[in-house]
Amino acid sequence: MEELDVEPTTTNIPASEGNHLGFVWGPGDILVYDTIYKSSGSVGTCSSFIHEVRKDEDIYSPILRKLFNESHHIFVGLQTIREDLPNKNKKTQFVSISKNYRSVIRACMEELQQVADTELATQYGNQVSILLAIELIWNLCEVLFIDAAPGGSLLLHLLDWVRLHKADVDEKAQEVLQSESPTEHHGYWDVVSATKTLHSYLMQGRMDEARQMLVKWGVLKPAARSMYKQMDNLLSKMPVYNPGGSQTLTEFDVKWRHWHDMVDHSLQDNSFASDPNLELICKILMGDEDAILEQKDLLSTWYHFLVTRLLFSHPTVKPTELHYYAQSCLAMFDSRSAPEPLDSILLAAFEFDIHQVIKDCSIALNNWWFVAHLTDLLDHCNLLQSHNLHFGSNLREFLLLEYASGLFTHHSLWQLAVDYFDHCPEFGRVYLEQQIEHVPLDTERKALKVLRICEQRQMSEQVRSICKIMAKRALRNNRLGSALSWSIRAKDAAFATLISERFLQDYCARGTFSDLDLIDNLGPAMLLSDRLTFLGKYREFHKLYGENRFSDAATLLLSLMTAQIAPRSFWMTLLTDALPLLEQKEVRLPPKVNERNTWEPEMSSLYNLSVKPMTFQDEDVEVTKVELLRLALARNLAMAIVKEGTVAV
Repeated sequence: MEELDVEPTTTNIPASEGNHLGFVWGPGDILVYDTIYKSSGSVGTCSSFIHEVRKDEDIYSPILRKLFNESHHIFVGLQTIREDLPNKNKKTQFVSISKNYRSVIRACMEELQQVADTELATQYGNQVSILLAIELIWNLCEVLFIDAAPGGSLLLHLLDWVRLHKADVDEKAQEVLQSESPTEHHGYWDVVSATKTLHSYLMQGRMDEARQMLVKWGVLKPAARSMYKQMDNLLSKMPVYNPGGSQTLTEFDVKWRHWHDMVDHSLQDNSFASDPNLELICKILMGDEDAILEQKDLLSTWYHFLVTRLLFSHPTVKPTELHYYAQSCLAMFDSRSAPEPLDSILLAAFEFDIHQVIKDCSIALNNWWFVAHLTDLLDHCNLLQSHNLHFGSNLREFLLLEYASGLFTHHSLWQLAVDYFDHCPEFGRVYLEQQIEHVPLDTERKALKVLRICEQRQMSEQVRSICKIMAKRALRNNRLGSALSWSIRAKDAAFATLISERFLQDYCARGTFSDLDLIDNLGPAMLLSDRLTFLGKYREFHKLYGENRFSDAATLLLSLMTAQIAPRSFWMTLLTDALPLLEQKEVRLPPKVNERNTWEPEMSSLYNLSVKPMTFQDEDVEVTKVELLRLALARNLAMAIVKEGTVAV
């Protein structure tokens, strides 16, 4: 489990006599544990059971993670819509984005249904039910708020809404109608009689399918053929509003009322009195509430009853009138004293109370995904501009922050949360800075991802923190190259000095450098600290020596001695490196080197070693080296004096 950055606050809650319940706040989760207290109030023996309570369990479902990933792409695309586009164009894009969200919901729901017969059937079944409710609510919000369909078109959209969420009749009916002999099909009577498919089609406004069923039905009753033909004529003449046509809403209303009078006339003159089924259909077409409620088992919900009632009694309903019909239909359809949470949400939508919809959904649903994305879309539609929270952030940002904070508790979804924080202008950066510190840096690859995110957003403190953590981890694992690379990225001079000294110690012990590619390509980074500068220059000295550029190598080595940036423990190594160079003819008197700058640094270093000898592992060997150095220096000094005093002829 991830460690807490600070000591967590522990709160004990009395559970029963002698037993208590305690919890501690973790990074995104809560740890709950049982405690036992003595009568004196001091803590007794605690139980060993610790329960982890996650605030958003759905993010750990592999199928629902697809929902989070796909919706993230839609969300990012929504943020790029230009503000200066005409409202008509923006509305088209917003409706398209809303449908994209719903398609992702439905795809996840279908995948959950496919695996619902596994051992996790209960869990998956609950998730399917939640997604069904989410899609139902989202679709209604799309119709009422985002698309904002006017009178006439509104009913058509509501019919599509009901059909989409009440499509079980199609599966059985299609199987029967597409068979070679529908009347002899084994499921024919289940479709026609038991499930009343014809009535279901009627109450969804699907007149073409209803007429097909009526024809099949009439084949079985040749004597009543004229009545079935008359009913088919009524169904065929039922007017349907076409928003894209030339007919105005007033003209449609006149035409519909004329058709309605035809149906009423047929009912009044008892044209279908001899056939109860046809008479019931005629009453449904008239919008008879009692006749429609007789099919309550087919409607199944009050909002289906609402749409059916509007279809046959008030097809030109205006948005402002919806809430009156919705309240009365709920009361007529369901006699319960208190509506279910879903009913309350739908009622609030029909009342065009957007904020109540969001509030109820936040309470009823088990995660922030729905309210965060829906609110974001509604905010882009300029439907939430008047609603700000008392603590400074608007509703959209508050919900996005909550949703993104939940994503940050997941080992992979945290990367999605970064984009959500980026599009919260007021508090997004603050949340990101706090949350990014809790991402466990399990691997170097993951650390680089986190680092790239911080660097792109110029989060300098977090960059330094990550680099320091990774540098210390690499150093513990004796990966000096990685540790040095991380310390350079952190611009940590003290740690770079420490690692540089480790490199030099390893060189003294093994005689070679590790991670040569890194040291050879330090570039300006070597200026981070004196010790790192020395490491880079000392490696450069070795390269010059290996290329037989002895004069350049001697000059560089001499400058390293003069600068006195080498650790004292390394002086002997430098003087030992100078030994073969002192015997080279071409470097006995390097350019711009006279007896003073040859004598002073080298002899003073040798003097320090002689006066303050170090603890040598092999004292005889070191004493021999010192004597050889004295001899080489003396010979080099003598040669320098002779050459300096020689006058060129």
